[in-house]
Amino acid sequence: MIEWEETGSGVRASDRTKTGVTVRAPDWETVAGAEAINRPIDESVSGRASKLSLPPSLVSVTEVETGARYEHGNDTEPLELSDGQYLANIHGNIKTYLRFSGPAIIRKTDDFGSLIIDFPRKIPVTLGFRSHHKIPVDTITVPPTAEGVATAISYASSSHKTTGPDRSYPTLRGHPPRFEVGAELNIPEPVRQQKKNSGIEIRVPDDLETLFVTAPLAYYLQADVHVEERDAPLLVVPEANFTYDFNPLPSYQTEVASMLRRVFFLDCLVRNEGPHSWDLAELSLLNELDIDPEATYEATPGQQFVEYDLLDFERIDERLPEWHLSMYVEPSVDNVSALPYLLSNLSAIYLPESSPLEQNELLDVSLGDFYRDNPRTPASQGIAERDTSRATEGVSSIERVKPVLQKGQVHGWLAEGVPIDVFKADPSAYENRFKYFDRSSGDISVTLILNDDLMGDEHEDVAEIYLERSEDLPIDVTVRQHLSRGELAETLEQPCDFIHYIGHCEDSGLRCTDGHLSVSSIDESNAQTFFLNACGSYQQGMELVKKGSVAGAVTFNKVLNKQAGKVGVSFAQLVVNGFSIQRALQLARRRIMMNKDYAVVGDGTHQLTQCDNTFPAVGDLTAVSASEFELSYQLVTEQHPGSNYQPYIKGVNEMYLSGNVPTFTLTRAELTSLLTRAKIPIIFNGELYWSAELESVL
Repeated sequence: MIEWEETGSGVRASDRTKTGVTVRAPDWETVAGAEAINRPIDESVSGRASKLSLPPSLVSVTEVETGARYEHGNDTEPLELSDGQYLANIHGNIKTYLRFSGPAIIRKTDDFGSLIIDFPRKIPVTLGFRSHHKIPVDTITVPPTAEGVATAISYASSSHKTTGPDRSYPTLRGHPPRFEVGAELNIPEPVRQQKKNSGIEIRVPDDLETLFVTAPLAYYLQADVHVEERDAPLLVVPEANFTYDFNPLPSYQTEVASMLRRVFFLDCLVRNEGPHSWDLAELSLLNELDIDPEATYEATPGQQFVEYDLLDFERIDERLPEWHLSMYVEPSVDNVSALPYLLSNLSAIYLPESSPLEQNELLDVSLGDFYRDNPRTPASQGIAERDTSRATEGVSSIERVKPVLQKGQVHGWLAEGVPIDVFKADPSAYENRFKYFDRSSGDISVTLILNDDLMGDEHEDVAEIYLERSEDLPIDVTVRQHLSRGELAETLEQPCDFIHYIGHCEDSGLRCTDGHLSVSSIDESNAQTFFLNACGSYQQGMELVKKGSVAGAVTFNKVLNKQAGKVGVSFAQLVVNGFSIQRALQLARRRIMMNKDYAVVGDGTHQLTQCDNTFPAVGDLTAVSASEFELSYQLVTEQHPGSNYQPYIKGVNEMYLSGNVPTFTLTRAELTSLLTRAKIPIIFNGELYWSAELESVL
């Protein structure tokens, strides 16, 4: 759902996640009589304007009568359009369409801060808006059996808006219906009608383990899943008389994940033969395969799958992105309800496996990560930072385990145990998010709580970050200090988008002026996200998720004040600039030695705010010489696999697949230009800087 309003200088549209886009027009005038926008949109508004200004975005333009297409990316020359009828597709945080008639010039400002669309005079225009956020509409009810779960998985892809390679676009994969376990099978009629026949079947043994692992591939392929008496899964394409024999578990896990990755990324390449093509950097990889992309694009889904299976994918495998998200899920009836949310993110699903983690081993992996990330940090610095901890007595200490992790950029754990290097999910977290979307639109509310004066430095730095970000986004910041148990309970129970708690935590709860508050004692949590930057806050954080929160950062045991302050400040800046909770903590905790003491609970893929660049990105910079640098650039998102992006680098007009990490050689002048325009975190000499502050370091 989209809501729009006049701002006095144009129009602002926002969705239920408080993600929005502002279209500025100095002479805007709202009028009736919208032009037709033949695209799926949530809301439209018509007006008259001579000039439109939007956030810097990629634009594809279609001439309505001829179908001719034009593109305007990063750092390109102005795009001049002659007289005609046009539909512009503007790729931002809110999908925006612009319909107009007449000549126009599309350009970026010199500082790359805005996208400008100039008209020779004040003309009628129509703006159409669509939210990128996906919400389940229907609910499938199935009995608690393997056959029931197979039926739910078979209908999960009813949310796909298309078949074939275009399903690799995240905007063409809707959110699967909710799964609910009940006494009888109930598939809503709209779900039955929307299910598409891909001509692909997957036949699996009668067990939940195999079904959970199969679900992502079946969902993406829009395959029918059947439970049979068999030892190993079998994929069948009847129209092509084709069968693929999988190995049984446990090797089936990596085999099916590899197949999903193969099909998905080949779709991402072949889809450029369709109407939504871009100048994709990876497109040349098709030249190394024996494939006719045009014929494959036009083939049926079953024929496409067979064609992909015949290709020597290993020739291009290493030049395609690592899979974005791997989830380790206990295959239980209780976790069936979480499957649609894992499928929506196109997660690879594995069975959880772990081993005990000895204290010395934990220290070794923590220090190993730290010194790999900080090659210039002497050991003496770590000793000097052994300052006062955020604890007194009775700090909760969590026994952690070492998970067996498969390939993936981000890892989540929906099972028993508390492993390191993953976010600890809970089924309730996925459903909790929707109650925050149902709230009326408004500012993003942030509450900063300081319950110990000794931690004032972090408090001041974090407050400044939130207030600075509120200049760009509608963020309402509240600062509170020295809360009692009742005041803290009230704060957690009142609607709030993010709570940053700085203080102490013990077995009995979060320390307040009159004792300790255990989160288990509150009625419900209405804090969408949180950071409990206190010793041993894991249990309190998990309880917040079970009480109604979506995700948050916590600690496992005692943490030192200086190190906690470093993490807190970095985490705050990353979260309010659009990074997911898990990505933000992964980057923030690299600044300290005992980085395994921090973790995320709930849905780690959740984002609190939008990013100025549509999707957040991070750079890794290396100085080759005094005047030459190498920059690796990576867009990071777990919720939009299959998207494209363009780095903020002068002269680079190619698109890259989300997750790929291209490296560019830059002169000092080119790097300075990038740092001036791009608002992204960059890792340099093991330290994390924001692009603006890195200029002074170089």
